[in-house]
Amino acid sequence: MPLTQDHDIAVITADQVPAHLSMNRAITALEQALRDGLDPEGSLPRSSVPLARGSFLLMPSEHGRYAGVKVLTVAPENHKRRLPKIQGHYLLFDSDTLRPLVLIDGVSLTAIRTPAISALAIHHLAPTRAVSLLVFGTGPQALYHVRAVAAVRELTTVTVVGRSQTTTEGFVDRLRAEGHDARHGTATDVGTADVIACCTSAREPLFDGSLVSDHAVVVAIGSHEADAREVDDVLVARSLVYVEDVQTALREAGDVIIGIEHGAITREDLQTLSDLVRHGATPRRGPAFFKSVGMGWQDLVTASVVYEDFRSLGT
Repeated sequence: MPLTQDHDIAVITADQVPAHLSMNRAITALEQALRDGLDPEGSLPRSSVPLARGSFLLMPSEHGRYAGVKVLTVAPENHKRRLPKIQGHYLLFDSDTLRPLVLIDGVSLTAIRTPAISALAIHHLAPTRAVSLLVFGTGPQALYHVRAVAAVRELTTVTVVGRSQTTTEGFVDRLRAEGHDARHGTATDVGTADVIACCTSAREPLFDGSLVSDHAVVVAIGSHEADAREVDDVLVARSLVYVEDVQTALREAGDVIIGIEHGAITREDLQTLSDLVRHGATPRRGPAFFKSVGMGWQDLVTASVVYEDFRSLGT
């Protein structure tokens, strides 16, 4: 497998990342890190630095043998140039000497680690009989979320809700080519879905939360902004709400922040992913809702897997 070397730093490209990080391996590594004592509450916060044409998004982390930082650029106008909105890399260091070890494509890494975190929550929250998935969105995260949910549950149907009929039909065709029984749906289909994944850039609720079944699990990953949300107050009020870290959610998770502001839940109602993994799910009588904003420790854990697998293969 080709790679380049620059001052003894390996460079792993976007095409190479999946070869070193399967979805199952990512889910397992994230779960094991939490079981081994990694505390998301102690994670370094992300920062956004404004630029003339967008911003830098910086996500540092340190745990165990490694430290690292993901540097992404967000360029909202890039679509006019037919360029990606988000670009960047992950730089992994040895935590003892702080020697740089590897430069990994950041977009490809994020494409796997984000749904892996969702799948970890779903694995612990969804009934084993959960077989139907409804996904909002038709972009890369929607695609990878289908793959991630399929890694933890035996899906029989996948329903897709998108803004464009043409794009949605193309997305459904791609899922069918991957072996899924997929179809185009509408927001009202939340009523029959076992798992619902919100993977959009929406700033307002995507569906009526009263329609969601009591046994369902909803995950939302579309934003890390305090004033944007994909689910409504009704769902939040009905649900047992899980977050990666309480303080991070109170800064960045609009679905949670707005719900608290509107009185749908309180800060004390929030459950954490680490407690879920270590101690199991809290009994509930309504849906479970997992809100993810993405954290630097997740990039560090998955980047270390990429690096260690790369080294083990001697490539």
